[in-house]
Amino acid sequence: MSVVKRNNLAFPSLMNEIFKPDWFGGMENTSGNSPAVNIKDNEKSFDLELIVPGRKKEDFNIEVDNELLTISSEFKNEEEVKEENYTRREFRFSSFKRAFTLPESINVDAIKADYVDGILKVELPKKEEALPKPKRLIELK
Repeated sequence: MSVVKRNNLAFPSLMNEIFKPDWFGGMENTSGNSPAVNIKDNEKSFDLELIVPGRKKEDFNIEVDNELLTISSEFKNEEEVKEENYTRREFRFSSFKRAFTLPESINVDAIKADYVDGILKVELPKKEEALPKPKRLIELK
């Protein structure tokens, strides 16, 4: 005997498309633990911004292996309150791991990161040959 799960929705895939649209393709964040990421393409670098409030710099682990940038964090908090006739213990655990494939135009040795006011900023500088060339005036002979 096997367990069969039933979906009582008529046309379940149609219902998912109507009520949970991912209109921009890949933008839906199915894991509530993963922080949102902004990626800015500047003239000299790419800048990543992850919104991760309530953490310390020591909670982050940023690694580069070949062309793969991995940003992870693990946060544990245990709180115990003892009053007259009761004891209350609360545990909080949160972690995430995000990986980004870096283009060949990134100078991997010059990557910098900083965490200020709940925002983790990672600067990915471009290699010299990937920077835009300045305009050049060509004289006629």
